[in-house]
Amino acid sequence: MSKNQEAVEDQESVGPQEAGGEHRGTQALLSLLDTADRMPSVARMRARSYELLAPLPGTAVVDVGCGAGRAVAELAERGVRAVGVDPDPLMLAAARERWPAAVFREAGAEQLPFADGSVRGYRADKVLHLLAEPERAVAEARRVLAPGGRIVLIGQDWDAFMIDSDDAALTRAVVHARADLLSAPVSARRYRNLLLDGGFDDVTVEVYTLVLTGAPGLPLLSRLAHQAAAGDTVAGDRAGSWLAEQRRRAATDRLLVALPFFLAAASAPA
Repeated sequence: MSKNQEAVEDQESVGPQEAGGEHRGTQALLSLLDTADRMPSVARMRARSYELLAPLPGTAVVDVGCGAGRAVAELAERGVRAVGVDPDPLMLAAARERWPAAVFREAGAEQLPFADGSVRGYRADKVLHLLAEPERAVAEARRVLAPGGRIVLIGQDWDAFMIDSDDAALTRAVVHARADLLSAPVSARRYRNLLLDGGFDDVTVEVYTLVLTGAPGLPLLSRLAHQAAAGDTVAGDRAGSWLAEQRRRAATDRLLVALPFFLAAASAPA
């Protein structure tokens, strides 16, 4: 699954929707990712991932699930040979348009187009929750990493979104309904054990909290409501009522969302 498969169109009503075109879904996701990438807290977390990756100039680093390619370009600015990998050709087209000097290849996390032990760094940001078997991606990372190479995983826990609301029970239902649509919604809290079970050494875990207040949080909550309504546990009218409350909160600067992000790092055995 690609990140683009999460994208839906934001509409005023919440309920069953006709499938939008792939291009429209890509643009919707790009807009959301761009908004997040510009946040200072997200930029700091991204920079921290580069520090943990500790790439040496001239070495090869792969960014798996690279999306629009920002991390690939930023890593290249640090003097490494960065390659972005993504299974979505539309997302890769956007990445190549934005960063024409960067290198991108079409592939999934479970089958990377690299020889054994050929890269010194592996980074995957918001990827493993999309995979039915995250263990396969970790095993593939171990295969392509050279001895002593570094791996960094970043992702949010989709079952642990914290959202202020007048209806706590409905909020839990919306969050869990959305999480249940993913292949591995709690994979981020499993990063440490996934890396240990995958044979990696020196495993560390850091947790960051992304806080959104007011109108900037609405696009995320709108997507959350629309996608929760696609499941079997939250009816469209209930999701719509919940989203209407969040819009009222945003209009009066009373909206608050907190998202826990896990950042795990480890080394391939030397």
